[in-house]
Amino acid sequence: MPVNLRGRSVLSLKDFTPEEIRYLLNLSKDLKEKKRAGVRGELLERKNICLIFEKTSTRTRCAFEVAAFDEGANVTFLTNSQMGKKESIEDTARVLGRYYDGIEFRGFEQNTVEELAKYAGVPVWNGLTDMYHPTQILADFLTIMEHVNKPLNKVKFVYAGDARNNMGNSLMIGAAKMGMHFVALAPKSLWPSEELVDAMKAVAKETGAVLEFSEDIEAVDGADVIYTDVWVSMGEEHLFEERIKMLKPYQVNMDMVKKTNNPDVIFMHCLPAFHDLKTEVGIQIQAEHGIPEMEVTDEVFRSKHSVVFDEAENRMHTIKAIMVATIGNL
Repeated sequence: MPVNLRGRSVLSLKDFTPEEIRYLLNLSKDLKEKKRAGVRGELLERKNICLIFEKTSTRTRCAFEVAAFDEGANVTFLTNSQMGKKESIEDTARVLGRYYDGIEFRGFEQNTVEELAKYAGVPVWNGLTDMYHPTQILADFLTIMEHVNKPLNKVKFVYAGDARNNMGNSLMIGAAKMGMHFVALAPKSLWPSEELVDAMKAVAKETGAVLEFSEDIEAVDGADVIYTDVWVSMGEEHLFEERIKMLKPYQVNMDMVKKTNNPDVIFMHCLPAFHDLKTEVGIQIQAEHGIPEMEVTDEVFRSKHSVVFDEAENRMHTIKAIMVATIGNL
């Protein structure tokens, strides 16, 4: 049965079937090959896109802008709107939906992006909220397809760190949908919510996925992918000391990599990563907490196992696929 995503919002991969996710990944691959070949795109020609940002961004903003320009769209980068200040989210959505063909939102609350989608009348894309980061997961899975010589449903994927943040949630959802063996390696207090786990276990029964939750580092044995994210998300900076104590045993270092017993295991991170002292935050953490590296060591980050920059590039290709599939001139 052909897949048609025209007019759909992308708020979480929970809302998509495995076939629809696979379609987006294959479209991403095709669009990436076209860009590499220097083929000029026009699938978003005469489309207007609004990017709303409450949080700072490097990859999300740049990926959306370049992807839009590649296919002929115009973009407005909006950070100083009246939304939530002098104007409700509903009213803002109704206005922007009259101007734009699609709206991206990157911010704090999932409720905000859901309300935008409810009232805008055009597709709304979640560029990151407190609960989900669907565009990142598509980039991650495209990267795995490029670097792991197995179909996704044969991949063992280990997420080490804060497994109940937006990345932990979204990776578990994506893995369940695509039939993967997903391991959340974290202190039990940082495992995903029981409600979400139960929902994804129901999905796993249909797809053959395995969902595993462990506090034991030995769970990395046989992993094809080790993934981590920052220990403290934006807005949680007051938790640095607590999280460092909780998550130091789950730092991705060469000892963990060796425990996979897989010389071809790949390391992934959605970035930015605190792996050295070349950032203001890294220097501050070193001064206050006495550690030069956090969720991943510099040795692993720069090793042959690391595919983080391929992963970062793939944000652009998968975001392009989302826009083309939902508002494009296909």
